[in-house]
Amino acid sequence: MALVSIIMVTYNKPEMTWRCVDSIFRNTDIPFEIIFVDNASTDDTVTYLKTVPQATVIQNEENRGFAAGCNQGIRAARGDYILLLNNDTIVTAGWLTKLMEWLDAVPSRGIVGPMSTHVGPMQCVNDLKGISIKEIESYALERSRTYAGQGYYPHKLIGFCMLFRRSLVDLIGGLDERFYPGNYEDDDFCLRARIAGKSLWLAQDTFIYHEGQGSFVSKVGTKKYVLQSIKNAERFRDKWNIGLSPLEINLRGYNPSEIVAREYVFLPERHAIPL
Repeated sequence: MALVSIIMVTYNKPEMTWRCVDSIFRNTDIPFEIIFVDNASTDDTVTYLKTVPQATVIQNEENRGFAAGCNQGIRAARGDYILLLNNDTIVTAGWLTKLMEWLDAVPSRGIVGPMSTHVGPMQCVNDLKGISIKEIESYALERSRTYAGQGYYPHKLIGFCMLFRRSLVDLIGGLDERFYPGNYEDDDFCLRARIAGKSLWLAQDTFIYHEGQGSFVSKVGTKKYVLQSIKNAERFRDKWNIGLSPLEINLRGYNPSEIVAREYVFLPERHAIPL
């Protein structure tokens, strides 16, 4: 069976990472490796990471941001499949198997993501009662039964959990590091995949818990996080020639399909981001 490389960027909060890693080992039934990219944690995070089986630890001396960290992990990955996973998540039974099945079901399918909490409206559930691990796993099991075999094509996926083949990276490159320290690199990655003729898929029968913005907010604080998000919205607007203000993009969104229609021919010199 093919190997999946799980790439996780970390910054402090080792208890959060431990919770995520524990759920991975309890709920993953296909071969995987974990590649941690630590963005200069100041606590005992790296000490913990080095104890995790099946893991590679990359230590940065400075915070290189989410996109750069993911690219470092992709370069080190041994798997034919790559999964970007935030450390503020809790995965549930059969999560990766279902995502793999969805990805492999259609050859032109480029990226697959799950349903979750504290994400954009398209991927967000609103009926989870409680946030204990037991409640999360019970909810995920019931959802997998209720929505078995169901999913749809979204216009974008959120980067807290995205599965794709290494061949997609060979085609479109990695994440765009101009979107430092985070936000809009996932929008950009999904756009480039779609322009290259690859579809996105949202698996309604797969749920993982997402706490939301754990590492980013702990690093910079809520106010600075919002300001950085607007700055990246400006970079995103300028890159893709969107006729909206950064504030409008950040608060109300934009239409990815309009961009894909306009950029209908994939040009490596324009659209690929070399690793």
